[in-house]
Order: sequence, then C-alpha cells, then structure tokens
Amino acid sequence: MSSNYIILGAGVIGLTTALELHSRYPHSTITIIARFLPGDRDATYTSPWAGANWLSVATDNGRQESWDRITYLKFQQLAKRTLERLQGEVKRQGIEIRRGMFDSIDELFTAFPSANAYFNCTGLGAYSLKGVEDKSVYPTRGQIMLVQSPKTPMTRMYFRSPQRVNKDTTYVFPRGPHNGVVLGGVRLDNDWSGDVDLEFAEDIKRRCCALAPELGKPEDLKVIYHGVGLRPSRKGGARLEREMFGEHLVIHNYGAGGAGYQASWGMAKEAVDLLQKSSRL
Repeated sequence: MSSNYIILGAGVIGLTTALELHSRYPHSTITIIARFLPGDRDATYTSPWAGANWLSVATDNGRQESWDRITYLKFQQLAKRTLERLQGEVKRQGIEIRRGMFDSIDELFTAFPSANAYFNCTGLGAYSLKGVEDKSVYPTRGQIMLVQSPKTPMTRMYFRSPQRVNKDTTYVFPRGPHNGVVLGGVRLDNDWSGDVDLEFAEDIKRRCCALAPELGKPEDLKVIYHGVGLRPSRKGGARLEREMFGEHLVIHNYGAGGAGYQASWGMAKEAVDLLQKSSRL
C-alpha cells in the first residue's frame, strides 16, 4: 500500500519538498495544497518576487550552510537541464497541485484524514494558521522592479551591502538578454504592507545604476513592473522539526526569510530526513 503525503504551501520550499519526497518515495501519493500557486502575484506569496539567485547569507557553520551547500549542488545539476521550472517538474512527476485554503491545521487533518504525514511549508502563513500560530514568524518586506534589459549585455550579477545583510542591500540580477533585469532592494522587518513605495523605487534605481554602469541613467530605465514580497522570516531561524498532533505527524519546514531559494533543496532534504526518522513511515 502506497503512502500518502500532504504538503501545505506551494512556494519554493513546498515545491522542492514535494520533489525531494517523490525522489525518495516514488510510489507514494503526494498532494500540494496552497492558497497561492505558481503564476499568482501576492505580497505574501514571496517566491515569485525573489531574485532566485544563489548567494549564501549563512552566518553559521552548521545547518544553514549545509542547506545552502546542498542547494548549490542541486542548482548545478538543474542548470545542465536549462533550469526546468519547479512547477513543471512537479507535474511531470505526477504530483497533484490543488488550490485550497485552511484556517487551521485541524481542517487539513479533516480534509485528508488518511495522510501518513503533513508538511507545513506555509511560510508567513504559519503565523496565523490555527494550531500552529508561530509568533516567532514575522515579515521582512522587500521591494524589487523588473526593467528592460540594457543595450549593453549584462554578463554578471551585482550585489553590494554595507553589512552581510542590510536594509540597504543593493542587487542587480539579469534574466537573460530578453527577460529583463531585476533591481532591488530593501529589507524592512515587521512591515506587513504589500504596497509599492515609489520613493523606495526611485532610491533603488539610483543605487542600482551606481552599482551597474550597464544600466545607464536612472531616468532612462524602462520599468516592466514593480513587486513587493514579504519574506517569511523567523526569530531563531527556520523551523525544521516534527510535531505530533494526536495521531497526525506534521513536519514543519518554513521561516527561511530571504534565503528560501538558496536553502530550498537543503531544507527539503532535512524535512524528508525527519520523515524517515519517524516511526510512522
């Protein structure tokens, strides 16, 4: 009899967790449930607004560095296959993705009572999900813009910060000759606003043009769109642990802050490791 697993959340953490789970349990049934799905745009659905680069911000020599290292090696493999989109890969593996919203963890158990385990990859949602309500979770507001690619091809990305990670961190991430350039950014802790701040946008333009001469003058940039994302940060770092709710096994995997992409595969590996260590396999 095959196992049945439910993943709550379809950001980069939820999608990579699903793929890691499938790679180890290929005959299991895996279902992703999320309020927001790839293609949606909402400030609390952070993954679409991310720079999606690998630039480790680990400040320890332990778990976070390990997550980043595993993800770097995985990205090397993916690059050889022209970075297949995560959602497409999920569908190719037969993993079901459904749109759904649950106010409490008990509602999830009621909807899927026979699951062997539930993976909580809700990011900021863990703050308000009844039964979890992790008040260590808080938003770190970020703002970016996508501009048209400059006439002079960009062959590298730029990153500058007064400190390792700072509210005035400046970055320029090219998306190829025809896909534009991501400019950022800002880091504002405990700011829940999803509105674009046009003053911040002008400041981002100035900083990025000073950093990357290929962009030209700030006033000449052609903005395709502005984006605001609320990074799912957490006091004490990301939460990766098992928790029993009666007979229901929940594996929490959230709270990576701005490191979601670069830590995603490493965190997914640890989440599935936690499943393997459980007696409820």
